[in-house]
Amino acid sequence: MSPWNLLALPPLPEPAMRRLLAPLGDRVTLRVPASRDRDALLAALPGAEIVLGDWTGTLVMDAQAVAAAPGLAFVQQPSVGVDGHDLAALAAAGVPLANTPGVSAGAVSEWCLAATLALSRKLAAADAAVRAGEWPQQGLLPHELGGRRAGVIGYGPIGAMCARLFRALGCEVTYWTRTPREDPGYQDLDALVSGSDVVIVVIALSDETRGLVDPRRMKQGALLVNAARGGVVDQGALVEALRAGHLGGAALDVFDVEPLPAGDLLRDLPNVLLSPHVAGVTPESTGRLVTAVLDNLAAAVEGRAVEGVVNGISPVISRKFTESPIA
Repeated sequence: MSPWNLLALPPLPEPAMRRLLAPLGDRVTLRVPASRDRDALLAALPGAEIVLGDWTGTLVMDAQAVAAAPGLAFVQQPSVGVDGHDLAALAAAGVPLANTPGVSAGAVSEWCLAATLALSRKLAAADAAVRAGEWPQQGLLPHELGGRRAGVIGYGPIGAMCARLFRALGCEVTYWTRTPREDPGYQDLDALVSGSDVVIVVIALSDETRGLVDPRRMKQGALLVNAARGGVVDQGALVEALRAGHLGGAALDVFDVEPLPAGDLLRDLPNVLLSPHVAGVTPESTGRLVTAVLDNLAAAVEGRAVEGVVNGISPVISRKFTESPIA
């Protein structure tokens, strides 16, 4: 059987991508777009049978991109989030889309805990004050996290690990997910948002969850931690709540627009911890990610079931043409 044509979209130089995919040997023929823009993506898609997605979200498989690849049989996204890809268009074309669930759960949940502790103990303000020659032992007013109520929005592997970490520090933890559960820890979304001292957002972005969290509805003095996607939280409402002093602070790893624009109002707010979408990026999580992606790609070209399909299509990958299409 001829090699499968694999189009790789991550922002890596072609030699680095070849080294990364070397374990697949001659079972695939690797191509990358000529440049990182939409026109180059559309030009590269005819002939592609497998697409390795772009974790930055710059190059996405929307309906037009799917139509440009008649031989497409599988899309592997090297991340948990699949927002940007058109799941319905891929499903209509019979193309399974898989993500990498769980590989970053440890990294993201630890970031959420660390960010919450940094906010509650006023670590950034203390550091800035000491560097400026001040010694504000009485003015910072930090508080302990133990005994406070933490609400987790999203209860996949990341949300479940967040719950375990926050409980270990003595927090009362409740959670909300899109599928109601008969579980004492499950709570109505409105009650969770309005009653939690810390709201931790780790739910996937979709049409259903866009703008899901309005920080103005949160408890006075509460903390917001977002490690999901910027669009899940109403960013305009967040700025309003922070500027009004309604919230005690926010820790954000994700934003409506990334990188965060130079003139964004969030940059000027002192009670915000800003992070460049790296909550899930550690050497450990990257290793798990690479292993999961290679395992799935190997399964795909060998006709075995792949893991993590999110759009309801059979996980067993089959070629659309007898021979690999020519680009």
